[in-house]
Amino acid sequence: MSEKVRNIGFFGHGGAGKTTLSDGILYLTKANSRLGRVDDGTSVFDYDEEEINRRCSLNLGLGYADWNGYRFNIIDVPGYTDFIGEAISGFHAADTAILVIDASGGVEVGTERMWREAEALSLPRAIFINKLKKENTDFVKSLQEAVEAFGRRLCVCQVPIGQAEELTGLLDLLEDKAYTFQDGKAKQIDIPAELKDRIPKLKEQLVEALADADDELMNKFLEGQVITPEEMKRSLKSSIAQAKVCPVLLGDAHSLIGIENLLEFATAYLPSPLDLPAVTSGDKKVKRDPTSPFVGYIFKTVSEPHLGELLYLRVLCGKVDAGSVVMNTAQGREEKINQIYFIRGKEREETKILTTGMIGALVKLKLTKTGDTLAAPSQTIVLPKMPFPAPSISMAIMPKTKGDDEKVSNGLSRLREEDPTFAFHFDPELRQLLISGIGESHLEVILSRLKRKFGVDVELHRPRVPYRETFTRKTEAQGRYKKQTGGRGQYGDVWLRIEPVARSAGYEFKDELFGGSVPSKYVPSVEKGVAETLAEGVLAGYPIVDVVVTIYDGSFHPVDSSDIAFKIAGTLAFKACAGKGGMVLLEPIGEVEVVVPESFMGDVMGDLNSRRGKILGMESEGRLQKIKALVPQAEMYKYSTSLRSMTQGRGFFSMKYHHYEEVPKEMAAKIVEESKKAKASG
Repeated sequence: MSEKVRNIGFFGHGGAGKTTLSDGILYLTKANSRLGRVDDGTSVFDYDEEEINRRCSLNLGLGYADWNGYRFNIIDVPGYTDFIGEAISGFHAADTAILVIDASGGVEVGTERMWREAEALSLPRAIFINKLKKENTDFVKSLQEAVEAFGRRLCVCQVPIGQAEELTGLLDLLEDKAYTFQDGKAKQIDIPAELKDRIPKLKEQLVEALADADDELMNKFLEGQVITPEEMKRSLKSSIAQAKVCPVLLGDAHSLIGIENLLEFATAYLPSPLDLPAVTSGDKKVKRDPTSPFVGYIFKTVSEPHLGELLYLRVLCGKVDAGSVVMNTAQGREEKINQIYFIRGKEREETKILTTGMIGALVKLKLTKTGDTLAAPSQTIVLPKMPFPAPSISMAIMPKTKGDDEKVSNGLSRLREEDPTFAFHFDPELRQLLISGIGESHLEVILSRLKRKFGVDVELHRPRVPYRETFTRKTEAQGRYKKQTGGRGQYGDVWLRIEPVARSAGYEFKDELFGGSVPSKYVPSVEKGVAETLAEGVLAGYPIVDVVVTIYDGSFHPVDSSDIAFKIAGTLAFKACAGKGGMVLLEPIGEVEVVVPESFMGDVMGDLNSRRGKILGMESEGRLQKIKALVPQAEMYKYSTSLRSMTQGRGFFSMKYHHYEEVPKEMAAKIVEESKKAKASG
């Protein structure tokens, strides 16, 4: 059975027609009795309420179909950058990545990013040029763009019959057959006269592309020998499996043109699970075969209200049965396999076994999470975790209903299990619950799910900026605390020296007392007073950083001195130093990388400059440009929305903390003033 499994994932820019293509496959293979449509809200893959409302994919969707004795597992992923985590999961489920290109839009940013992700995994690829029936589309132009973007390893296996609205079918160069389509059914026709003259040249280009990847074919080609159709087909199949060539197919998914031919091509040339290299981790290697020990990979977690967590499993080697006990090698713990399901959209079909190459869902596992390896108890192989990008933006949230804090926390925890690109934490310094993700749309969807799945509504707030305070010059001052109210009094007296140190060097407390001016037993109390003042700040209520505080003198009273007196004295001395230490505010600076088509570079760089950004440089990334800059965190609020607007949705960015830097004086004065007002009103 495994040799007749095809795990195909559809990847590409948002709106390229990946879900339409996936729904078309289910319809033509009779896996679905009606043709699902994204725009009608009837897609099998986009069944989530948020997806139906937005008319686009937000989650990885699974489906399966049986056709001519083959089992097709279909992985449909979102194309929008905010949901890149779903695509990364999809790459770890697919045996072949099919990049879908919208012929009316060409090779877009998302397509190029998906190609790079597939390239990093050495994943077999194919290209499907879609929407060729739309007006003003041109197959040759789309192909040229793809060659420019992805190199000359592309080999054209089909050419269209007709163009744009006049598209009626396609010519299969491998079989020398022409097809037209009626309700998606391919019907063989005579090769149109206008194409007959072009076939020799097209065939020659196909042979050249294959020869570039196959030394045996190259030798025959250079020697002028005839390369038979069988040799071409054999070379194509092995070269695709080794990711040496990328076949180009075509059609119009909305009109069901080319989908049957895609399925035919997949059965003949795309790799089965058995055609892929052995599963390796370090010096451990397991052959992809049903008779090998079981090894599987959890590529996605979905939280279901009634079932709990569904864990999507790809079986890489061997087989797994319901009721069996396996080892979670990533965590070193056993798990019992309960029910196993095949997944088609929101539908589930129970099965007792999954064998090599199959994709299914497990339920009620105790410890297993996305990215974990499950294996036979005899195996110790641990596969790498998926490299999900870190969240780039944060928002603060607050429950609308008092007492919902625990429900919010539980809901966010469940959503975090589903989506590793989402994170949340309570920041005690800022006194805010922060949620973090790839972009604003990502966080909007998270909060919509929180409300729908867990029944809690929250308010969004701008996250506070974690400013810091520091000294700019060395200073010394005395802190003397004396209180006499009859009976035993309070007495503490210290001299402190505070000096600034390099940024990010942290805080150090030094004891340079001599001669017993202050007994050593009181020094920890002084240090405690200093530490509390550091945490509370002096200028605007933000923590003080990057200073060395030294106690070097003082005095005490044999009766009235106490720990509390010296703690207060330490605080007074610190604040006295602060008044003379040229204190300034520091702000966090983010390292920002923005990837955009060249035509938008001027606008994006101008916008970054307006956000007080410092451009570090630019570098090419395929046909795109990557701009690197350092930008204050305070200026990056809702940046992904601005970037989308500036680049017509064709740019994406990432940001991570880089360093702290002094806030410009005018801005600092405003922040200090706002802090004073907040304290007065609070």
